[in-house]
Amino acid sequence: MRALVVVLLLLLGLGVLADRIGVGIAEDRVAAVVADRGGLAGEPDVDIRGFPFLTQAIGGRYDDVRISLSAADLGRPDGTRADVTLRGVAVPLSDVLSGSVQEVPVDRIDGTATLAYPLLAEQLGPGTTLRREGDRLRVERTVEVAGVTVPLTAVGTVRLEGGDLVLDVAEAAGAGVDVPGFVLDRAADLLDLRYPVPPLPFGLQLTGVTPGDDGVAVAVEATDTVLRG
Repeated sequence: MRALVVVLLLLLGLGVLADRIGVGIAEDRVAAVVADRGGLAGEPDVDIRGFPFLTQAIGGRYDDVRISLSAADLGRPDGTRADVTLRGVAVPLSDVLSGSVQEVPVDRIDGTATLAYPLLAEQLGPGTTLRREGDRLRVERTVEVAGVTVPLTAVGTVRLEGGDLVLDVAEAAGAGVDVPGFVLDRAADLLDLRYPVPPLPFGLQLTGVTPGDDGVAVAVEATDTVLRG
């Protein structure tokens, strides 16, 4: 009986090892397929969830594929990244192994694209800083109005308007200095921002926006998507 238990445990261990090795190979192959069919500039980090993996591979359907896309992967400015989950990915194992994948149907994709604060601050001019303040953004910038150089600070709301991220600043204040009201009124307009969100792969659509700790998080999703080269 003890020998049988040892054999069963050994077989189980070998099965788990084979499963994990299979995951590693598949992740590399899927990363290459996703990069090619998604039109990416580089191969992303791919994490195929679920155990056992081999049953997914044999069935040619992956229920939970996590993909992390850097700015380089997306071919976008530094400070851009995306973390998305592909659910219901159909890729026949034979096609993956032979390298003959022509298209990749996906039931649903959801995730977040992050636009880093330094990237957005660049759009407002040198010396600008952005940071989260609750559910709004604080802007600090030195501007020139009517020949007067003014250090400003303001808090604004961020929203989506079509494919643009829009920052609306209601009013500005002098950062530690006494600034005339008419100057502040004119200066506040200089702190507003409209930033076209770069096109994203996989047919992803923008659905919402939220200030995060290190950037503005844009919620994205797509349904019934087919990735083609």
